[in-house]
Amino acid sequence: MGQVTVSVADKTYRIACNDGQEAHLIKLAAELDRKINEMRDAFGEIGDSRLTVMAAITFMDDREEMKTRISTLENEIAYLKESRATLDMAANKTEAEVATAIASAASRIEEIAKRLSGLDD
Repeated sequence: MGQVTVSVADKTYRIACNDGQEAHLIKLAAELDRKINEMRDAFGEIGDSRLTVMAAITFMDDREEMKTRISTLENEIAYLKESRATLDMAANKTEAEVATAIASAASRIEEIAKRLSGLDD
């Protein structure tokens, strides 16, 4: 089990984490610290607890927006996959129709060629 020491809002915390997650946890703590300091600059000294809660709410709001965006993108992907499948079926049908038309034209051309060769005799 790993362990890291992080600084958030001018306070130091020792936090346990899974091995290999240390750098990720340090990065997350730095982002939280940056957000709290950003809010402190904007709102002044309104208390660490309040700043921490405001930062957490901001992150949760961002998370909800991302979830909504992901859901929208997943729906778009599903629609595009469905559209592609429909277009693939239409293309296959068209390809089959073209192949039939070519075979029919080839047959008629052969028939005409036979008639024309019969005229030469």
